[in-house]
Amino acid sequence: MKTFVQYGAGNIGRGFIGALFAKAGYAVQFVDVNMTVIDALNELHQYPVEIVSNAGNRDEIITNVSGVDGRDANAVIEAIANADAMATAVGVNIMPRIVPLITSGLKRRWENGNLTPFNIIICENLLDADKLMHKLICEQLTDDEKKTFESCVGLVEASIGRMVPVMTDEMRRGDILRVCVEEYCQLPVDAAAWKGELPNIPSLFPYSPFAFFIRRKLFIHNMGHATSAYLGCLKGVDYIWQSVSDPCVKVIAERAMRESAMALAAEFDYPLDKLIEHIDDLLLRFGNVALGDTVARVGRDTKRKLGASDRFAGALKLCDEKGMDNVYIALGAAAALFFKSENDEGTDYVKNMLAEQGLDAVLTNHMGLDANANSAKYIKAYYKLFAEGADLAAVLECAQAFKASILTPKKIV
Repeated sequence: MKTFVQYGAGNIGRGFIGALFAKAGYAVQFVDVNMTVIDALNELHQYPVEIVSNAGNRDEIITNVSGVDGRDANAVIEAIANADAMATAVGVNIMPRIVPLITSGLKRRWENGNLTPFNIIICENLLDADKLMHKLICEQLTDDEKKTFESCVGLVEASIGRMVPVMTDEMRRGDILRVCVEEYCQLPVDAAAWKGELPNIPSLFPYSPFAFFIRRKLFIHNMGHATSAYLGCLKGVDYIWQSVSDPCVKVIAERAMRESAMALAAEFDYPLDKLIEHIDDLLLRFGNVALGDTVARVGRDTKRKLGASDRFAGALKLCDEKGMDNVYIALGAAAALFFKSENDEGTDYVKNMLAEQGLDAVLTNHMGLDANANSAKYIKAYYKLFAEGADLAAVLECAQAFKASILTPKKIV
């Protein structure tokens, strides 16, 4: 039986990636430092994934699973050395911390004479995550090891579209391993990066060029999701489904995603109607009441989400490059600046930067926007309206005016 190592036994790891490979017949080893989860996996060797929808719920039991203590370096190295493939789903900020053990696992494979192709599926919401991991791994390799690495190891980007909420005690119903997920279960991966023969795994979709899928995920799904969260925070609601139930929020999120869709269609010569279908599906999925996805989860860490190549700034820049409007994407970015989140260093960072250096510093130094670009001017206009206490209907009216060119860029203040 083939073995798959899932680095990260959180909701995405258990609720999506690990479950997908276990259902395909792999023995899945989850690596994590949460010993409550690891001990439960080793005791039960199975766990429930609850598929939730507005039409009703059902359980899938994921079997043939086990856990590896992420603090036990030798155990992690051995697991990677003996696996047939692996994936990471630990979060962008944690990835640099796990690369040394991944590298040591690769070295042990080679020391054992195992030079068969080995693929690492990178399941992180980050543009060029493969390049970052490549850099971090190569820093720890000799010249000869680098040659082996380049010939044997595939760093495979993936687009994580399945939505998995933060699990509450009520949702777990007494089972620490239970994960609630939506029905959607497709994992696009970078076909060009894969080493060796592609496995026949249901729901695994190899695609090339993969840059399109990564940007579709960030600039449409993630950006639209975050926009719904930030506008929901301004509306004072707790759940994403409550947010997109508001007509103003739904209009803004949909139009923002359509702006990204038009730019992506132009950039990758991709059918716009297919992207519009994707947006319609996303809006239905955002409205999944049973999923219980919160504004707090989707919105947290505005430092990363307002980063220079992330969902908002990346989409704004792509629209600017293609000469397309981005007035609704800018509205979502402006709303992010008013997001409130407890125990959230990323959001505190942005708030402190605003207070100490001002809005221009956030736009140019953090988001990397051209101060003279329309996108920066739009954000300033919306920010002023929000700061003055304007309701969402008034801000939407302003966006509609921008879109209709009633206000020209020269009049934007």
